Amino acid sequence: SSGKLARFADGSAVVQSGDTAVMVTAVSKTKPSPSQFMPLVVDYRQKAAAAGRIPTNYLRREIGSSDKEILTSRVIDRSIRPLFPAGYFYDTQVDSALASVALSLSDIPWNGPIGAVRIGMIDGECVVNPTRKEMSSSTLNLVVAGAPKSQIVMMEASAENILQQDFCHAIKVGVKYTQQIIQGIQQLVKEIGVTKRTPQKLFTPSPEIISFHVSYLCICFCLFLKFPPYATNEIGKVTGVNRRELGHGALAEKALYPVIPKDFPFTIRVTSEVLESNGSSSMASACGGSLALMDAGVPVSSAVAGVAVGLVTKNNPDKGEIEDYRLLTDILGIEDYNGDMDFKIAGTSKGITALQADIKLPGIPIKIVMEAIQQASVAKKEIIQIMNKTISKPRASRKENGPVVETVQVPLSKRAKFVGPGGYNLKKLQAETGVTVSQVDEETFSVFAPTPSAMHEARDFITEICKDDQEQQLEFGAVYTATITEIRDTGVMVKLYPNMTAVLLHNTQLDQRKIKHPTALGLEVGQEIQVKYFGRDPADGRMRLSRKVLQSPATSVVRTLNDRSSIVMGESISHSANT
Repeated sequence: SSGKLARFADGSAVVQSGDTAVMVTAVSKTKPSPSQFMPLVVDYRQKAAAAGRIPTNYLRREIGSSDKEILTSRVIDRSIRPLFPAGYFYDTQVDSALASVALSLSDIPWNGPIGAVRIGMIDGECVVNPTRKEMSSSTLNLVVAGAPKSQIVMMEASAENILQQDFCHAIKVGVKYTQQIIQGIQQLVKEIGVTKRTPQKLFTPSPEIISFHVSYLCICFCLFLKFPPYATNEIGKVTGVNRRELGHGALAEKALYPVIPKDFPFTIRVTSEVLESNGSSSMASACGGSLALMDAGVPVSSAVAGVAVGLVTKNNPDKGEIEDYRLLTDILGIEDYNGDMDFKIAGTSKGITALQADIKLPGIPIKIVMEAIQQASVAKKEIIQIMNKTISKPRASRKENGPVVETVQVPLSKRAKFVGPGGYNLKKLQAETGVTVSQVDEETFSVFAPTPSAMHEARDFITEICKDDQEQQLEFGAVYTATITEIRDTGVMVKLYPNMTAVLLHNTQLDQRKIKHPTALGLEVGQEIQVKYFGRDPADGRMRLSRKVLQSPATSVVRTLNDRSSIVMGESISHSANT
């Protein structure tokens, strides 16, 4: 629908698909700004209230944008920016995601509409606008924004090293379905009837290089890119993360993610520090990240390289079509600034893992896109050959400062001894060696150590506390003399022999009568008591002892709260039991 909500905005649209509804507004100032570029702001938000939730931050308010919202905003920006006319300097703001409809219905000069679709690939078949469930099994996540006459204005993709011919087929399918969306928007605009403003001056917008990032459920691999001002001989703030760093890092991360082993037990953080930039820093980060992963001993399935392809065109002023063009491989900064396209593609020698196309023209034919993919694939293989001269496969062993993970088998009979009273042994192990212990199943524990030396210390510690001793020779049902080592609210800690780890004799097993504290029986540290051994608990392996079974039931109980001696009346009984 249009013109029902936010009616003061230059353009507004509400579109519903299933249970999802999105409202988009477009507003542009009536006076031009002094800047010599297109001052466009796109703000995409996924509000918690829309999903029936409360924001999880301390203030319970909708505050700053998330990484996904920022990257989605930049995808929309890159899709609509090329279609603004030359000479349009007016501040323009677009809220939400369905920007094409809102801009088309407004009086803002714009050479749209555009249509955008997401293409997935499941079992070799292309799926248009797949659901979240379908995306979980898809090997491709491609977003295509198309203009009329089957032109392409923006592409963004991440893939699991799919073949080039499959990738090209998915692009063609995406462009086909964008035309259906465009036709629907054109019909709506025709029904509404809108007169567009006339821009005053000519200018060529210079789009930023940004990226769209798909959030993965697994977050054990991440890549962060830092782009300081001195990399381009500029002055600026060096704190925080700007949108450019976020976008470039997300693109390089998508390029490397498919070659990371799914069963790799460690979290991987790759950092890319850009010291100087005169080309594609995101593609350089993909190449450098691949080398760094191999050098670190991460068993990646293949080397990954990336390259940026540029485009210079000559347009026919009468037909408004591209008359002649040249594709440029591995473009420099000046070629990116003055060119018409920044086409970044990354992958292995066999397939494609990531793609991002920033196009400044109102659209380019599919033919040019296919040529760019082919030219980039050839260059990508050449770069991988150069990288292989430095390191061609992951190192067999990780470096001395690398983390180590091992599994430890602990029988049920020794689990209580391994964990210790209240987790004492585990806490001591982690505090002294710096390792982290987590339970996998009943008899298996995973030990993570920051360094091999820490793992060696942990291994010695575990061997010491789990070694066999006299407790294996205890006879089931036999009576033993135990020494009290500690008094607790829940019972007493006792030892049957000197080198034994103290075990808890619970209050319920101390006496036939119900007591709240061991002091009610006059028990003290160092006192010897008789206990009966009942083996080990099959659930947790703890030693089962009882003092209660050695006593005859009390015939009477005298409770005198004012007389402490009567409260500890069990003392005489316990002494008689001991004798």
